[in-house]
Amino acid sequence: MSAFIVLGAQWGDEGKGKMTDYLAESADVIVRFQGGNNAGHTVEVGENQYKLHLVPSGVLYKDKLNVIGNGVVVDPKALFEELDYLKGVGVEVTPENLIISDRAQLIMPYHKILDVIKEKARGKNDIGTTGKGIGPCYTDKAERSGIRVCDLMHKEVFEAKLKDNLEAKNDIITKIYGGDALDFEAIYNEYLAYAERIRPFVKDISVEVYNNIKSGKNVLFEGAQGTLLDIDYGTYPYVTSSNTIAGGVCTGAGVGPTAITNAVGIAKAYTTRVGKGPFPTELFDATGDWIREKGHEYGVTTGRARRCGWLDLVILKTTARISGLTSFVVTKVDTLAGMEKVKICTGYKFDEKVIDYVPASLEDLAKCEPIYEEFDGWDESIENARSYDDIPENAKKYLKRIEEFTGTRISIVSVGPKRNQTMKIAEI
Repeated sequence: MSAFIVLGAQWGDEGKGKMTDYLAESADVIVRFQGGNNAGHTVEVGENQYKLHLVPSGVLYKDKLNVIGNGVVVDPKALFEELDYLKGVGVEVTPENLIISDRAQLIMPYHKILDVIKEKARGKNDIGTTGKGIGPCYTDKAERSGIRVCDLMHKEVFEAKLKDNLEAKNDIITKIYGGDALDFEAIYNEYLAYAERIRPFVKDISVEVYNNIKSGKNVLFEGAQGTLLDIDYGTYPYVTSSNTIAGGVCTGAGVGPTAITNAVGIAKAYTTRVGKGPFPTELFDATGDWIREKGHEYGVTTGRARRCGWLDLVILKTTARISGLTSFVVTKVDTLAGMEKVKICTGYKFDEKVIDYVPASLEDLAKCEPIYEEFDGWDESIENARSYDDIPENAKKYLKRIEEFTGTRISIVSVGPKRNQTMKIAEI
């Protein structure tokens, strides 16, 4: 019996989609436990590339059960657009290989409108949201006014809740932000059509996941975004609206902590982030530009260029502690190939002392000066490595330092986007 978590160990975009796809080969069930279609996972299989946003990455295997948990916020329009896209590229998704929690919150049209106009109203203090309604949907969940999938299954319940919500939201949209009111009938009829299409997929996923674990199936919990975007432990307020850390699995998928056997953190061999907020190891020079172009560091969902910098082991050590990581997966080691020297941050100088954790205050983090260790680089041949023995010695030293500093072993190394450019060097 094995139930393990795959989560982002940095600011997201670490390669979780590829690694979930890789690890899903030995899993029976793949579960998304938080986030929404603001996440973007790219998976390459052979010569084909798939871009996923809401559907778990295990969908590319025909014999796996994929689960969208109650901690996920679901935009039905985006969901069915993604299912239609997958069908168009030869991936059939049915209620046999995808189930959706009846407790998941629904993203409504007013959530997306509010997301955009609130972000615009923030001006220079904008957070950098994707405008997909994620935050406003989680807000309604927290204030107990949200509409859940189970509500959509009952026409009268949905009608009553939509009327109450739309009246309140239209007041905010029109009277506070000067926008146009949304039409009840249009939304009501649109979502009733979604109700009939989504109905066959809907189940109590806590029961389904629990029964699979108890029967000895391998269950993989797939995180979206990254640890430093966690609503509690990320660089608040430049974070997402859910718990991206390992603890989010328990509430977002309805399983107890004793059911989890392993937690794997995905980390790039360097660091990136999108949007605003402190970034101690960020590079503002030609090296940063070189990493961005070679690593194709542009968002799957937004297309935005990512900020790039040296690997920050303070972040990885923090992630290992918060999520109780049992191992790291290090991706994109090939991106750094060809550099004469590479650096790793092994501490922050802050108020005349050295710290090895990420402080809560953005003002304090912005004052942190990275302390670097320098390593000799490695050549392009690393992309042809198919076992740990094939990895250049300088790259092995780099990887070894990650293990030493974080106190967490590395289980998998990735040297390219394809499945066969992935090496399992230890148990996860």
